Amino acid sequence: MINENFLKLSGAYLFSEIAQKVKAYKAEAPRADIISLGIGDVTQPLCPAVIEALHKATDEMAIATSFRGYGPERGYDFLREAIVANDFRARGIDIDADEVFVSDGAKSDTGNFQELLSKDVRIAVTDPVYPVYVDSNVMAGREIVYLPCTAENDFVPQLPKEHVDVIYLCYPNNPTGTTLTRNQLKVWVDYALQNNALIFYDAAYEAYIQSENVPHSIYEILGAKRCAVEFHSYSKTAGFTGIRCGYTVVPKALLPAPPVGRRAANQLLSKDEEVLPPTGGVREGLLNALWNRRQSTKFNGTSYLSQRAAEAIYTPEGKEQVKATIAYYMKNARLMREALTDMGFNVYGGVDAPYLWVRTPNDMKSWEFFDWMLRSAHVVCTPGVGFGSAGEGYVRLTAFGTYENTKEALRRINDKL
Repeated sequence: MINENFLKLSGAYLFSEIAQKVKAYKAEAPRADIISLGIGDVTQPLCPAVIEALHKATDEMAIATSFRGYGPERGYDFLREAIVANDFRARGIDIDADEVFVSDGAKSDTGNFQELLSKDVRIAVTDPVYPVYVDSNVMAGREIVYLPCTAENDFVPQLPKEHVDVIYLCYPNNPTGTTLTRNQLKVWVDYALQNNALIFYDAAYEAYIQSENVPHSIYEILGAKRCAVEFHSYSKTAGFTGIRCGYTVVPKALLPAPPVGRRAANQLLSKDEEVLPPTGGVREGLLNALWNRRQSTKFNGTSYLSQRAAEAIYTPEGKEQVKATIAYYMKNARLMREALTDMGFNVYGGVDAPYLWVRTPNDMKSWEFFDWMLRSAHVVCTPGVGFGSAGEGYVRLTAFGTYENTKEALRRINDKL
């Protein structure tokens, strides 16, 4: 017997479908010079500080006294402490190293964390949405509530009218490139606290934030440590799409909804720390312990080389080099936003994020415009409808190409309009 929930998924993952269509067109037109502004893969090389760290770590692995095998399940202390010091305490956020779990990227953890939850929880996602949030919960057979984000509501999701147990939020947003202010994010934290809900906050693109009133972490909002798990990635921050490293923050202050079995829960924590006191309440630490238990069972940890590479971006040299790479991509984003606006497109995002959300002209459907872009301009975009029904009539463009290719793609689009 198979898990029939998998049969409820669409036939192909969105980006696999795009790759198949591009491959088919290349077979038809082998001389076509295709420029991709669709899939969010990076093009700039790893920064020198990261390369140096990788070489040094590789040399260590060649010597018996410094060779490393299986690493700590939560990640090495050197990286977790660097994360805490630079990503949180430097912003006035009190996070402890044992609340940080190093992973192979945010995609894995945003898809896997739902395993800790009952199959009966009701999930809320924005629409459009990063497909992994939906697909991983469809695989588990859960009910999903969609919160439309449209130009009419400035791409700010409205609070659900029905009770939900878990809310996925991604800001800066993939795919729309839009953001929430601190006050707008506080609305969601307050909702979660009042309704005993859990927020999964994907902050994979926080390094691209330029505006002062846009939070880099949900933990900048008072009370968020009691209701939110936060996911981070080095894929777009430092070009680690091929290196694979990220981390997830699971605060010990997170409190699951009662009832929770006292005896079973207590077995997951140290003998001198009860999860459930005699009064029946829930003490801190259970979700942190559950995630640790899940990871130690199903995940053997991120490679030592990847973690040393990630540590290097927190050095003074690494910070400056990563900042320069981000500035390169944001230069592309500004160019795209200005050029497409001048062409008459309605363009959103691209200010605090490397993604632009572009309205298709003449009421064209998303896939119809994708085909026009591919065949006429030889440029690849991502159809907005692939991110949800509210994405129909839009496409997503990324700023992760080279500056030269980005400029050429814009020239082609303008010439074909």
